[in-house]
Amino acid sequence: MSTLDKIDRRLLAELQAEGRVTNVDLARRVGLTAPPCLRRVRALEEEGVIRGYHADLDASKLGFAITVFAMVSLRSQAEEDLKAFEDHITGLDEVRECHMLNGEIDFILKIVSKDLQSFQEFLTSKLTPAPNVASVKTSLTIRTSKHLPGVPLD
Repeated sequence: MSTLDKIDRRLLAELQAEGRVTNVDLARRVGLTAPPCLRRVRALEEEGVIRGYHADLDASKLGFAITVFAMVSLRSQAEEDLKAFEDHITGLDEVRECHMLNGEIDFILKIVSKDLQSFQEFLTSKLTPAPNVASVKTSLTIRTSKHLPGVPLD
């Protein structure tokens, strides 16, 4: 990947804040004309710096009233066992994020559910019986005071 210059970083900051901005508006905001702006954005996409665009949905307005973080410990940390767990998690729509950790906990999952009963059903039928799962500790989110996708950009 090439080194990002000041304009690339401004483009990324603008797109991260407002992914639906038009190329003309984006170019104006960063001090370019439309054609070189589009070329730069496409180059950032091709390099994988920009992985995609999405809408930020309000989970509660779509019926997903609770968010739970689950800390999962596995019996074995052999690579094939880690991969098998990750493959299992990939098929679970309720799991929105899965991060492998170092230390006592192997994975932390962000899970959304319609209500506590639905989450309990998910937990007992899909997560705890998954192959190689030794333990699952869960924490229900009470309030989210900060949610910023992406990374800080100057």
